[in-house]
Amino acid sequence: MRIFKFGGASVKDADGVKNVVSVLNKVGYENTLVVVSAMGKTTNAMETVISSYFEDKPRVAYAIQEVLKFHNDILMDLFENDKHPIFKQVKLLFEEVQGFLAWNKSPKYSFVYDQVIGYGELVSTTIINAYLNEVGITSNWLDVRDVIKTDGNYRDAAINWEKTQSNVTKSIDKTKLYITQGFIGSDDNNFTTTLGREGSDYSAAILAYCLNATDVTIWKDVPGVLNADPRYFENAELLNKISYKEAIELAFYGASVIHPKTLQPLQRKEIPLHVKSFLNPKNPGTVVGKGNGIEPKVPCFIVKKNQVLMKLSSLDFSFIVEDNISELFKLLSDYKMKVDLIQNSAISFSVCFENKFDCLNQLLDALKSKFKVSHHEGVSLYTIRHFNAEAISSLQNGKEIILEQRGKETVQLVVK
Repeated sequence: MRIFKFGGASVKDADGVKNVVSVLNKVGYENTLVVVSAMGKTTNAMETVISSYFEDKPRVAYAIQEVLKFHNDILMDLFENDKHPIFKQVKLLFEEVQGFLAWNKSPKYSFVYDQVIGYGELVSTTIINAYLNEVGITSNWLDVRDVIKTDGNYRDAAINWEKTQSNVTKSIDKTKLYITQGFIGSDDNNFTTTLGREGSDYSAAILAYCLNATDVTIWKDVPGVLNADPRYFENAELLNKISYKEAIELAFYGASVIHPKTLQPLQRKEIPLHVKSFLNPKNPGTVVGKGNGIEPKVPCFIVKKNQVLMKLSSLDFSFIVEDNISELFKLLSDYKMKVDLIQNSAISFSVCFENKFDCLNQLLDALKSKFKVSHHEGVSLYTIRHFNAEAISSLQNGKEIILEQRGKETVQLVVK
């Protein structure tokens, strides 16, 4: 069986849904399970519903109506008959959201978040499944919550592989076409859970692992995996092949390749992952699989903007040793700083991190009683994997480098 995954950008409107049909017609849809994300910016819109529930309850009904209207507009473009059952099906799904928020007694944000946010995926797959059947492609809608079982760690649930494997074996006929949701699962109490960052890609990998799939294809609006983000770098090149290890290395440094947790189950069974264009589905794209390195072997550029570079030294010029470093990392963890680079000497310690939750001032206050602290805000962290002199030179042009770190394959530069 093959696994396809279509993200929100690929189904952001009626034309996107029609293009999914076009892709399936061009590449085939026998023995295929299709994982679909919420349409367009629906996840953001559902987050507005959730924040309204906690902060401004009178706005909840309006926020839900806005999301319903967005999907109804898509339905009007897809189905000529506005009496088609799909209109009622979608309306009922949004009534379920309203019903949950009306009877819910839990004050826990993460629990409420998971019960509401997944309706984006439930609605998108319901629409796409109905449209496929409308145009003559027999498709089966699968509620992935009946299949992927997790613990109760809402917003970042861990997979119960044994139960999930059993459910997949019982529920999925490998000779049929299925449409199901990414990003969500359910716990032992059948409450909805979500799988955290890049959850839809991860869903595809989980199902591929349990089905012993021949391959997984992630359909994107780019030709495949590029060696640089074309928004920030000129002349980005397509990478034809990437090894699992190399893809994990690139993701670790911040490349928007594939999240490592998606690759891990695929790597265990050596299931190849294709990243292809939903605009040009016959083009080869990029394949992530067994092997070494990347092809072609060119420098890969990654940038993280709006970082903080902090330098600490001891107040009495004593060594920065294990006790100090463990204390520093505990504070960085306590204040939810995502560390991207560290460098230390005998009496100083530099760290580059993302101030994602705006806790920098509290962290500085906690550190200044024990260390001499200086910091730069708004810096950029550039990583070059498989660097050469020309690649480094291209980044140095017109920029002030305030920290540099080199390894055998990778150089990192913090610049102002």
